[in-house]
Amino acid sequence: MVSDAYDAVVVGSGPNGLTAAAVLTGTGRRVLVVEAEDTIGGGTRSADFTLPGFVHDICSAIHPLGVASPALRSLGLERQGLEWVHPEVPVAHPLDSGRVVLLRRSVADTAAAFGPDDRAYRRLMEPLVSHADAVIAAVLSPLRPPPLRDLPVLTRFGWDGVWPATVAARRRFTTDEPRALLAGLAAHSVRSLGAPSTAGVGLFLGLLGHAVGWPLARGGSQAVADALVAVIEAGGGSVVTGTRVRARSDVPPAPITMLDLSPRQVLALADVQFPARYRRALGRYRYGSAVWKVDWALDGPIPWAAPDCSRAGTVHVGGTVEEVAASEHDVARGRLAERPFVLVAQQSLFDPSRAPEGRHAAWGYCHVPNGSTVDMTARIEAQIERFAPGFRDRILARHVMGATEFEAHDANYVGGDISSGQVDLAQLVTRPVVSRAPWRTPVPGLYLCSSATPPGPGVHGMGGWHAARTALADAGEVLENPSR
Repeated sequence: MVSDAYDAVVVGSGPNGLTAAAVLTGTGRRVLVVEAEDTIGGGTRSADFTLPGFVHDICSAIHPLGVASPALRSLGLERQGLEWVHPEVPVAHPLDSGRVVLLRRSVADTAAAFGPDDRAYRRLMEPLVSHADAVIAAVLSPLRPPPLRDLPVLTRFGWDGVWPATVAARRRFTTDEPRALLAGLAAHSVRSLGAPSTAGVGLFLGLLGHAVGWPLARGGSQAVADALVAVIEAGGGSVVTGTRVRARSDVPPAPITMLDLSPRQVLALADVQFPARYRRALGRYRYGSAVWKVDWALDGPIPWAAPDCSRAGTVHVGGTVEEVAASEHDVARGRLAERPFVLVAQQSLFDPSRAPEGRHAAWGYCHVPNGSTVDMTARIEAQIERFAPGFRDRILARHVMGATEFEAHDANYVGGDISSGQVDLAQLVTRPVVSRAPWRTPVPGLYLCSSATPPGPGVHGMGGWHAARTALADAGEVLENPSR
């Protein structure tokens, strides 16, 4: 280690751990971040996976939560070189016969393509988007009472969002296009779309598309982690990599120790003596479905049958609401989907630094049962080929990561679960235990700051911010809420 005199030590360098460290260095504390892997970033790493000159995002690629996050905005990452690149269209969702649904930044422009569902879409989304700051703040600070002025819009969001996505799509809309759009957005929940509250995931991600966009980080998602490290080092903090922590005694003693770890890794720490009740609660934490991901080096852009798909950074490939729901239902029941719902990111269309001139890099994944080892590459590529004939002919090289490879890459992704735990109503605000301050453990000075704490998964850093705020409060200091 660099030194044995620290005010705080953070174990793990995912976006939450780095945010916690950045916040603590901002209070004048000397902070050490310890990362098990050779590169920092957790889910925000990039690598040269396929061929020289191609930059691929290992896990997260598109960052609506990053640009919306009050915590990340408060840290001024743009001053450290982070640049958000906004595709013209946040999300495209192709349908058969060359049709495509576009989620545009404007609610009105999006709705205008929905014909008889124009007014229904505007009635659903306009009230939420006009109060986007309130909804974002409530979702990213789920245990903080909202201001009274925000209760009407939050009540509306809660009522519209508590439904299963399939029910909400059919209640609200009469045509395929808006139904498919909501289904694709809701499928980010990694749950059956017949499950309660999946509509809320779709509404929130749609709101983000309208209010802040779905950007990518220029140069790769690694740029997000690098900017956070720059903030930490500018504040006098240090980061060390290639150091796996198997016990609390593996790191220097400090008044504050933050764990950017999921419950399974927390319980594996050899010398941390939790009360039996807390240990049992962590042991009951549930992990969700996994992913199978492919990165492609291409000799040209993806040849979508609907050319407007090339205007979007993210393309949801899966067809109608019925098809998307069938795919996610299979996975939720522990089965593999024959025609999986595939999330595609085509970063190099908007960031030329991702591939050599004239070439392109793309990224896609589908959901699979936790721990699955069945190769889904052919099924993923068949789905893309369905909506982009000739796609396979453009593949120069591919790199595949299954569930076990994801866990090997990041131990927090248990069984390939990139959400670090099932995200459902029962485990949304009770991550990882039922507590008014779930970032605080019963061991004095020991805190949790991973995606297994509220507000859950995503590159937003709010779990780290809440954990740092809790630790500071325990030390008699008050960390003001970051501005919206």
